[in-house]
Amino acid sequence: MSKTSSLPEEGPHKSLRIGSRLGKYRLERRIGRGGFADVYAATDTLLSIKVALKIPNTNWVSDDLIQEFRREAKLTIGLEHPNILPIRDASFIDGHFVIVTPLASRTLDDRLKKRMRFETAYEYTSQILAAVAYAHAAGVIHCDIKPENVLLFDDGQLRLGDFGIAKVAQRTISGSGTGTLGYMAPEQAMGKPSTRSDVFSIGLIAYRLFSGKWAEYPFQWPFPGAASMRRRVHPDLIAIIRKSVAIKPRDRFADAGKMAQAWEKSRLKAVRFAKRNRVGT
Repeated sequence: MSKTSSLPEEGPHKSLRIGSRLGKYRLERRIGRGGFADVYAATDTLLSIKVALKIPNTNWVSDDLIQEFRREAKLTIGLEHPNILPIRDASFIDGHFVIVTPLASRTLDDRLKKRMRFETAYEYTSQILAAVAYAHAAGVIHCDIKPENVLLFDDGQLRLGDFGIAKVAQRTISGSGTGTLGYMAPEQAMGKPSTRSDVFSIGLIAYRLFSGKWAEYPFQWPFPGAASMRRRVHPDLIAIIRKSVAIKPRDRFADAGKMAQAWEKSRLKAVRFAKRNRVGT
């Protein structure tokens, strides 16, 4: 993908400095770096609020990318849900393409570095399912559900980010199937994503939340850590997770809404089981 003459030619990541201004935003620190974009914590100096700025590398910023992102944004801009990270702005500021979102305290990937209580793991999974079920009902597939895209806020709320952005970024960089290797369903890696692919990714995250272990390809059950997970997780809950990560798409839940229904139905017995078999913190 080549640059077009209508877009800025300068390289933003070389010129951006912590403490400098980008329009009304003052850059406080860099909180993420990837092949597609860097992410900065910043202050909106007019509104005096903290925000996150995702700034794609100029190697990828082209007319084609902007047009594709706008198409994706139209699909996701109406996804107003408490567990979906909203895009506040997506425009050129001082020659840099900037995507503005609320600033989280950390990502789920950060949180996974420490063991968590059963109740916390259950609630995080419930919130992810609520977000994706809402999107699926609106006809939107995320295609890149992973801990790095799950944002945690100080009030305990979780928000799933990168709707549309992730899809455009992955297609731009790889030119093939969308998603992050290791987090995606087998059929998605072959360029055939569906709502069942999102279910698979949620299942992988749920398994890691409860077991502390990450399942890897070829995803043969039982996954690593299954024995210890059985001591703290009700069999019904394990059955839901196992169904969600079935290799064949037709063996999974049809969408996140169906999985969410089964998940919530298991809540009472799952919490009681965990309290009787309390392990760790």
